[in-house]
Amino acid sequence: MSATHSKTAFGRIFPPREDWLAKAPPEPILEPDLPIIDTHHHFWHRTGGAQGESWEVPSLRYLLHEYLADCATGHNVIGSVFLQCHSMYRASGPAPMRPVGETEFVAGIAAMSDSGGYGTTRVAAGIVGFADLTAGDWVTPVLEAHIRAGGGRFRGVRHSAGYDADPVIGNSAPDMQPGLYLRPDFRAGLARLSALGLSLDAWGFHPQIPEITGLARAFPGTNIIVGHCGGPLGYGRYAGKRDEVFADWKRSVTDLARCPNVTMKLGGMMMRLAAYDYMGIDAPPSSAQLAAHWRPYVETCIELFGAGRCMAESNFPVEKMGIGFATLFNALKRLASGCSADEKAAIFAGTARRVYRLEC
Repeated sequence: MSATHSKTAFGRIFPPREDWLAKAPPEPILEPDLPIIDTHHHFWHRTGGAQGESWEVPSLRYLLHEYLADCATGHNVIGSVFLQCHSMYRASGPAPMRPVGETEFVAGIAAMSDSGGYGTTRVAAGIVGFADLTAGDWVTPVLEAHIRAGGGRFRGVRHSAGYDADPVIGNSAPDMQPGLYLRPDFRAGLARLSALGLSLDAWGFHPQIPEITGLARAFPGTNIIVGHCGGPLGYGRYAGKRDEVFADWKRSVTDLARCPNVTMKLGGMMMRLAAYDYMGIDAPPSSAQLAAHWRPYVETCIELFGAGRCMAESNFPVEKMGIGFATLFNALKRLASGCSADEKAAIFAGTARRVYRLEC
């Protein structure tokens, strides 16, 4: 992969290329009856740059009908968890309260799903929104507003801390600085989050895993969920350093796994790991090919955390830039093929029920 390609593709989101995705040969669905709770997906309808994000997004629509169309490709998706994506913020009112608009928006979609008129999948049974935890004690009214807006579905906050000095990487926000999870004001806000019984979805890059570990040790009673296998990077200054990145990642994630209050999401590496050049190949990879790329990371996570602290995610529609929904979950099932039936049940649904307090 060239540096030029990395600058124009990775760290940014592009509209799914449906004609290109269709070039993938159809695969039989593996273990089609296995219940799945998709623990990480987004909804948005955008006509320009995403609110507060460092990447630019062309016109994109991914709402209930689009998600259900993906779910209908063969796997037994019984429920899902929505993750914040800076979509549908309130256009007016106090700035700290504007992210509550996203929870209102998703709660409406969840209510549509709960009506039974759109099938049996409980879409957005859990909602993870955004609140600026660096507000410290002042974040409590925002969190309480999210809880009210969520209609019983609001489960916590994702406050991303992705930072790298390499400008090619693309940080979590244009003004992101290193060490967010170390800051006293952030930790004061996390204390308020925990006091309300809410969880933190932590998202950073693999060099920042020790900061998440420090956070988990400082707040042992807080439910912390780490996205995308801890964010291993494979482009920019990390390109061509696969073995070095894996060794650094494994050292850090081994220490992180010693924190019993941390759960790891399996998946979400299509963009940041940059295992293959999805903008340059003729057709998407097969599930076997994708599983081969992700195997060192996913199998290590299952080994270190155990099935009871691992859960599968689609990260759709982000992953749709490089893989279809059916193929993605086939790949995740291949990666769990060495697990027992009980372990698979945990990874694909049971852990999500416990961690996100779901009833689906």
